[in-house]
Amino acid sequence: MMLATAHPRPVANPATLPTITDVLAAQSRLDGVVVRTPVGEYAELDRATDAAIVVKHENQQRTGAFKARGASNLLLSMSDAERARGVVAYSTGNHAQGVAYAARLTGTACTIVMPDDPNPVKLRAVLDLGADVLLHGATFDDARARATDLAHESGARLVGAANEPAIIAGVGTLYLELFQQAPGLDALVVPVGGGSGAAAAGLVAAAVAPYTEVIGVQSAASPAAHDSWHSGELVERPNTTRAEGLAVGCGFEVTQALMREHLTDVVLVSDDEIAAAQRLYLTGAHTVAEGAGAAALAAVLADPGRFAGRRVGVVCTGGNASSDELLRALT
Repeated sequence: MMLATAHPRPVANPATLPTITDVLAAQSRLDGVVVRTPVGEYAELDRATDAAIVVKHENQQRTGAFKARGASNLLLSMSDAERARGVVAYSTGNHAQGVAYAARLTGTACTIVMPDDPNPVKLRAVLDLGADVLLHGATFDDARARATDLAHESGARLVGAANEPAIIAGVGTLYLELFQQAPGLDALVVPVGGGSGAAAAGLVAAAVAPYTEVIGVQSAASPAAHDSWHSGELVERPNTTRAEGLAVGCGFEVTQALMREHLTDVVLVSDDEIAAAQRLYLTGAHTVAEGAGAAALAAVLADPGRFAGRRVGVVCTGGNASSDELLRALT
């Protein structure tokens, strides 16, 4: 049963929203800091979808996920005095790695709050990058509450994954790359957790590829962003998906404002459909995709009538899957 909790319609101050100029500045700032990841086209994916699929391989990004772009842009944009106070972030894993990577790059003290029992691959990576890790609560939302308190107590900068214009601008650099590498896309499908990726995709598409339909996809087991977009309100919903990068229980003001302005639709897929897409990536594209990274492909597979015959971009946002996750996808 869905929770009834809702908040006022998300109306972000336009002055706080990133612009394409911010994305271009981020692209210059991140030159040499992040990887210009490749795109790939695979006959097996085309046969399975009856579409022409173009995969943007952010699973080959620094830290194995797109989050390194946004976090690096934010920390590099901070002043020396701000970085001296340190940063605190909350994450199920990929945002944690991105912030830890950016903190090491800039010499910034970094504490990450992750839910109890995190993906061991992601936890080890955060620790290897030198961040302090605090495990707290069962979900992303529990970790977010503890990180907020910790930042208030310590004076450190709280680095969220969604309501951060500099993070969205940094993420936007991957879509600038994609539209340069694969012009003429009919549609672009992007996974949605907090929404930084979908918000950035819509922002960049509106500026450089206005005829490309941008569609967000979220797990039906954690539909807060989907329901927020469709209702026009910031809502809270149950948060039970197995796909860690999609495991968010509420909508966020800044990302929802951009998504509402630029996206054509936000759709839902099941966790089992995501697992099937992971399996197709492994067998048909020789690609390791974590659950969130496979969600865009899952949405294309789930709605063949919508995408058949079209040239469709899908973003494999991350490849930090645990062995248990990959075994589950293959069974």
